[in-house]
Amino acid sequence: MSTFIDLVFNSLRFGSIVALATLGIVLIFRTSKTTNFAQGSIGTLGAYFAAWLTQTRGTGIGIIDSIWLASLLAIVFGFIVGLLVDLVIIRRVGENPLSKQMITLGLILLIIGLIPQPWVFGAQGYRSLTPSYFSGHLDMFGASVSYNVIFFILITLVLMAIIFLFIQRTRWGLATRVTASDTQTARLMGVPTNTVTMMSWAFAAAMGTMAGLMIGQNAIRIDMLVTIQVTAFFAATFGGFQTFHGPIIAAVIIAFMRYTIYTYVSDTWDNTIVWVSILLFLYFKPYGLFGKAPAEKV
Repeated sequence: MSTFIDLVFNSLRFGSIVALATLGIVLIFRTSKTTNFAQGSIGTLGAYFAAWLTQTRGTGIGIIDSIWLASLLAIVFGFIVGLLVDLVIIRRVGENPLSKQMITLGLILLIIGLIPQPWVFGAQGYRSLTPSYFSGHLDMFGASVSYNVIFFILITLVLMAIIFLFIQRTRWGLATRVTASDTQTARLMGVPTNTVTMMSWAFAAAMGTMAGLMIGQNAIRIDMLVTIQVTAFFAATFGGFQTFHGPIIAAVIIAFMRYTIYTYVSDTWDNTIVWVSILLFLYFKPYGLFGKAPAEKV
């Protein structure tokens, strides 16, 4: 039972982190019609910013003592980075989705190159985000579950509920859905599509930063969100890029698949088995769990 409890909470934690990254990728894809390969890198940049606020070269003495305030400022920092990426770079390359994709690949190189510079954050000194949000563990059926893990799961659930209510019940959410459906028609109807796209990049960057903050509780590294980024793309494809909810459900399914195989089958081939299984599924259902083939209008 303790092994099963560990499996459930580890899966939910990993699924929560992947879900945040996945929703950001899908939000940008639906509104900007491009694939954001730099989602993980932007989240890493935000996590380093939080570490820089709370630590000075690993001494534990930083500008801000509160990890809560540092995390809030890091999310705002990520939000601003997303705004600037769209305003300064993305919207200036035109409507060509391939050009935008190449730009996001270039952003990865730019961010990874900037972070280690001594005049930015430096390559050494940040081991993890300290102090933790919560200390201690909850004993449950013989398993010890960190309060941090429970907090991450709950905050992700609440955030996802707020985002989906926002998309479904507000005028701005309607504008987002219309832009995601048909940008040209939305523009003709008076929807401020440029602003919708800009805010999508900002919220996506903020959610990427939140994913980085969750990972950063264990370790701060330049490559700490690489696995999350790859898994998020698998989740978006598996769930279907045409919906907002499908990729989130797919992220949780992938997390449970991964940890179930890791725990009961193999701790070496877990990722390989998951990826091969998803690829086989997509061979027979190429638009994902909830995706549909685009309707051709004559």
